[in-house]
Amino acid sequence: MRARPFSMNSFPGSSMLSEFSMLSESSELSGESSGRPSDRVALVTGAARGIGAATVDLLIEQGYEVTALDICRGSDVSPGMGYPFATPDDLAVLAGRHGDRVLALEVDATDLDAMHSAVNQTLVRFGRLDAVVAAAGVMIGGLPQWQTPAEHLQTLFDINVTGVWNTAAATIPVMLAGSSPATCRFVAVASAAGERGLFNLAAYTASKHAVIGIVRGLAADLVGTGLAAVAIAPGSTRTPMLAATADLYGTTPTDLAQHQALRRLLEPGEVAAAIALCCSVEGAALNGSVIRADGGFGQ
Repeated sequence: MRARPFSMNSFPGSSMLSEFSMLSESSELSGESSGRPSDRVALVTGAARGIGAATVDLLIEQGYEVTALDICRGSDVSPGMGYPFATPDDLAVLAGRHGDRVLALEVDATDLDAMHSAVNQTLVRFGRLDAVVAAAGVMIGGLPQWQTPAEHLQTLFDINVTGVWNTAAATIPVMLAGSSPATCRFVAVASAAGERGLFNLAAYTASKHAVIGIVRGLAADLVGTGLAAVAIAPGSTRTPMLAATADLYGTTPTDLAQHQALRRLLEPGEVAAAIALCCSVEGAALNGSVIRADGGFGQ
């Protein structure tokens, strides 16, 4: 059963934002919200595998409690996708590693009502929200811009752009209403393609440029609040998405990694480490930045 979506009129006679704000203030007075990782709660989309799953694992290791969201549609893919989504089993395995420290939900980030519901369930379960990682994304390509089907462009913008937009829209007001918005963080996973053009990936490149644009716009809108918005731009990382990219070029992930100065694939946990820094209280100075966790792409 879906929790009631977060709204200003969720409770008779008072707004849910006010209720949550008072709850957060009460927690802070009781010493339960010092900002240390052990007091923090994160929400991660695209959490069932790859960079998303590695981020959940690391945040849990650092003491966070985490709501892990993924669409979990398996082979029921969107137009243009050449590889499957994560599955319910993938999400269950992640949740099984961490017990009650994780709230695992099958949620489509392109559905704003579903995202509001997931945020509600997070507040009910954990009582607060301090950091958000929008890691859900897909890759489609293999054709020049003028031959790319409109439905492929639509898939990329629905998931990579609208998904990030909805994640921000559902979570930013909650973090601003909390007791300490200046320690809250919003992190979106973009790509090395977010700042350059890549051959036969024009639509994907456009979608990742848009992710960076959302983050920069958020940072401007959040001026003075202390809530930091950051984009992470990973390079070639050992994930199903990279394997699909290599297939488009008729090569291997290892060969793609030769375009990085490290001359090797990045592991999801390495990118997750950069994300965790952005999620931390100490990550405030990264506000509005694009963090290039790309192993020296293009060098």
